[in-house]
Amino acid sequence: MDAKTLKTFLPELQRFLTHFDDCFHDHRCRQHLPVYVRGQLSNLPRKSVEPIALKAKVPVRTLQEFLTHHEWDHLLLRDRLQQIVATDHAGPGSVGLIDETSFVKKGTHTPGVQRQWCGHLGKVDNCVVTVHLGYTRNDFQCLIDADLFLPESWDQDRDRCRKAGIPDAIVYRPKWKIALEQFDRAVANGLAFDWLTFDEGYGGKPEFLRELSTRKQHWVAEVPKNTFGWLAAPKVIETSIPTGKQGRPLATPRLAVGQPQPRRLDDWLTRRAKLKTSPWVQYRLDDRDKGPSVWEVKHVRFWPSEDGVPGPAWHLVVARHVLQGGDVKYFLSNAPQGTSTATLLRVALTRHKVERCFQDQKTDLGMSHYEGRTYVGLMRHLHVTQLSYLFAMRAVEARRGKKGGGGVDDIAGAARGVGDAERAERGGPLAE
Repeated sequence: MDAKTLKTFLPELQRFLTHFDDCFHDHRCRQHLPVYVRGQLSNLPRKSVEPIALKAKVPVRTLQEFLTHHEWDHLLLRDRLQQIVATDHAGPGSVGLIDETSFVKKGTHTPGVQRQWCGHLGKVDNCVVTVHLGYTRNDFQCLIDADLFLPESWDQDRDRCRKAGIPDAIVYRPKWKIALEQFDRAVANGLAFDWLTFDEGYGGKPEFLRELSTRKQHWVAEVPKNTFGWLAAPKVIETSIPTGKQGRPLATPRLAVGQPQPRRLDDWLTRRAKLKTSPWVQYRLDDRDKGPSVWEVKHVRFWPSEDGVPGPAWHLVVARHVLQGGDVKYFLSNAPQGTSTATLLRVALTRHKVERCFQDQKTDLGMSHYEGRTYVGLMRHLHVTQLSYLFAMRAVEARRGKKGGGGVDDIAGAARGVGDAERAERGGPLAE
């Protein structure tokens, strides 16, 4: 956002930031928040502390200490952001987006840094990984939570953690557990999701899917092609397992004699008649940037294997992009049985919106520009970046309302692409 455009939004920004006044116990500390946000929304080529401070003509060290040493409650700021989204942007059709992103870093001092899978580069490299929860509804999208993924090597070296300011309570947790904590936190702050969606890194964790189902949350999950299960429920019997001389035998379900064993999803698709010979149905999706997108889909019921016996019946959607080499994706969902294929496909393909959030926040707001070495500084930077992006999205919505659907080009670069989401056409499939 250039200086002229930013100036027109300053009164609105000032009003917006008053929602977070009680996150700060000191007026002087509170004054640094608009400085940081204006810097992130500006047209600075790099949004780290030093260029933001120099542009605002404040001491660099002061703004550094705002992130790392000043006393203010960034967790309350995160919670307040979620409450604002719940109050002002919630409604039918909401989708929660779970994903992770990575930041390439040199050296060994940034909290959580190590050689690990870096999705940004598509290879193993020295990086930091963070887990995020996003929220989207219609053309609105934002990130509402962020947590550091702490590798086991860091957790096992608590002296190293303390030097980076990582509290002893922050330990190694699988990414799906971090995501589940974020979901529970958002619900506690008043948010409700019609759907959750996520990639196979989370969809491939049966414990995660079970926990969400226990919470009565509907989800559409991409899952690995080696997920095992059945296209028809096999017969199961209860068998007794002796526990010793005392105590009753344990009743354990087992497949009945002669019942088929579970098979991989890709095996069902390529070798088993029930799925292989079922017809592909085409669905056309609309992408405002790239034009029409055509997917071919098969939709059946699927019983995943849980300890060798069938779990609850779920939707299985097998989809391939007609115009991009026919790459096959597999999605499972615990939605009600009558849910349409078009709805499941639309939700599944909504996940690219979180990638748009990552791209915009890294490119335009400096989410990946953090240069500090402390845990609290990193977390504060991530949460304030989410705040800056939320303001940009609200500004886009306000401008769209005034101009009847246009006017996004001169808003913050972080807002670019709003409304570019692929969506299933209301008419459904091209052919049944």
